[in-house]
Amino acid sequence: MTSEPLLITAVFAPLAGAILAGLFGRRLGDRISMTLTTGLLAVSCVMSWTIFTSFWLGHAEPMTLELSPFITVADFRTAWSIRLDTLSAVMLVVVTTVSALVHLYSFGYMADDPSKPRFFAYLSLFTFAMLMLVTAADFMQLFFGWEGVGLASYLLIGFWFKKPSASSAAIKAFVVNRVGDFGFALGIMTVFWMFHTVRFAELFPLIAAKSGTTWSFLGYDWSALDLAGFLLFIGAMGKSAQFFLHTWLPDAMEGPTPVSALIHAATMVTAGVYMVCLLSPLYEYAPVARTLITLIGAVTALFAATVGLAQNDIKRVIAYSTCSQLGYMFFAAGVGAYQAAMFHLFTHAFFKALLFLSAGSVIHGMHHEQDMRKMGAIARYLPITYAVMMIGTIAITGLGLPIKGFEIGFAGFFSKDTILGAAYASGATQPLGYFPFLIGVFAACLTAYYSWRLVFMTFHGTAKWDHEASHEDHHSHGADDAHHGHGHGAFKPHESPAVMLVPLVVLAVGAITAGFVFAKAFVGEGRAEFWRGAIFVAPSNQLLAKIEEAPTWVGLAPLVAAILGSLIAVYVYLLHEGMGKRLAAKNGVVYRFLLNKWYFDELYQATFVAGAKALGDVFWKVGDQKIIDGFGPNGAAWLAGAFGKLTGKSQTGYVYHYAFVMLLGVAGLLSFALMAWTR
Repeated sequence: MTSEPLLITAVFAPLAGAILAGLFGRRLGDRISMTLTTGLLAVSCVMSWTIFTSFWLGHAEPMTLELSPFITVADFRTAWSIRLDTLSAVMLVVVTTVSALVHLYSFGYMADDPSKPRFFAYLSLFTFAMLMLVTAADFMQLFFGWEGVGLASYLLIGFWFKKPSASSAAIKAFVVNRVGDFGFALGIMTVFWMFHTVRFAELFPLIAAKSGTTWSFLGYDWSALDLAGFLLFIGAMGKSAQFFLHTWLPDAMEGPTPVSALIHAATMVTAGVYMVCLLSPLYEYAPVARTLITLIGAVTALFAATVGLAQNDIKRVIAYSTCSQLGYMFFAAGVGAYQAAMFHLFTHAFFKALLFLSAGSVIHGMHHEQDMRKMGAIARYLPITYAVMMIGTIAITGLGLPIKGFEIGFAGFFSKDTILGAAYASGATQPLGYFPFLIGVFAACLTAYYSWRLVFMTFHGTAKWDHEASHEDHHSHGADDAHHGHGHGAFKPHESPAVMLVPLVVLAVGAITAGFVFAKAFVGEGRAEFWRGAIFVAPSNQLLAKIEEAPTWVGLAPLVAAILGSLIAVYVYLLHEGMGKRLAAKNGVVYRFLLNKWYFDELYQATFVAGAKALGDVFWKVGDQKIIDGFGPNGAAWLAGAFGKLTGKSQTGYVYHYAFVMLLGVAGLLSFALMAWTR
């Protein structure tokens, strides 16, 4: 059994780093703060890999370590606990590996930033919150981690808070996630209403017996498990940027690139996928909720892939790619292939973090330029970045040879093909039929196109930076660039320092090997021993076994789609350079539709934002000013003033007026006395 000190160290080391850098960073200094947080993350990473390896080799058993009571109110009981099984071990490795590499990478990327201790403290705080989330033993700790990563995401997206666009993006991410979290909270309440517990160990064994439970509301009988499952999934939609609640993710690219790699590629945005797989005992008995998850995941995969075709910001292209790949994971979980969803989550962490950090290396080398239209022909200036970006692109496009028993390819090839195979295998029985499979194959074609478009516009073709780039250098490389001028002044692209390149190489190794090394354990014949009950699959769910029975063309379809998308990108951006620019210049309806992201921002601005503002104006100008202030403070003040003016007029200062009033008073008093006496 895994030792408790090992587990506690893995979870709480990032918190120690966050406290030290956050509270004492100014006294400790930049270098010590950065070294402490990165070193503690490295320790956590080593502990996590040790734990994961134990599960992989079959030497560890699931355990729950209760640390202290949390909330106890009548029948409602929760505790601070660390739940360790294969599912949480996989997430421990993903979170700590990417976070440790991002910490190291930030040594170079944030070298000129004056607030490095604060940045590294935020990174470590986020990592701790994520670890709390993935090791939660009940819904309350899960919710704590869920909100914790939301807070840290807000702080990191708006890290450059003096930049208006960064502050706006942070607020947008926070507000959109609150919408999802409202559904998530309602889902937790529904679960407690049904089962009177929020502890997973107590909850999961009770679910099968409640599979037929209904809840009457508005004259309809609702399936209680489907209702709970869908409400919980709304939280996942917000956190994992799924269709309708996706709008925050592209804007979040306003944060520093290491933040994008950590939060928006490999960790926080995958929390929703992890949650659905963790709750597989519930979703196996909630078919309607699973159908909705499949539908939204498939639509997200298609939507984000289409929008990625027209984006010109290098980070936003990768952001929409993340949305699309998350869609794959969700429709995999929706059809019941939870293991395949987790496999793609695992492989995606390596190649997507690699792509984001490689984009950061390009931005660093291009002196903060992010527009791909102002790049080109930089491969010889950034050879290592170019090489690892190629590896990441091959991994995400899923290029490989699907020869049964002799599959060859990078990480994305194994996991994406497993998802599409499972989607096809489920087609005969699920309500949506083969829709997710067809969408997944088409999205694979689009993914290949926009991924290679990014590579070709950035690294190949003619140099656009000769004339476009400013000669002002934001980094400390000005002297070198001036010395090695490119014929047009001081500007010249340059390779990143070694401290940024080492994480890229490590991630590249993962992008190459994670697929074939772990395929057998995650989704192959060894999956039962590997997962060991961490993911529940009903006896009727035989999707992964049925993949082998699929026709040969099912395995070839994603490869053909990826090759087709790649060839189109070669034709447009390599063989006929400038063709893409000419097509964009026509400003056609389809191009504008994709460039403006299906006009979701405009739609939400015209409805929710404008509506909320109008409602606020009603409450403010009518409710607050006219009603509350009019009848309250302002009304009372007016009455007091009017009464004061009226009574003030009676004070004339003439003695005969006062004498007359006194006479009236005496007459009235005598009249009252006579009336009382006569009775």
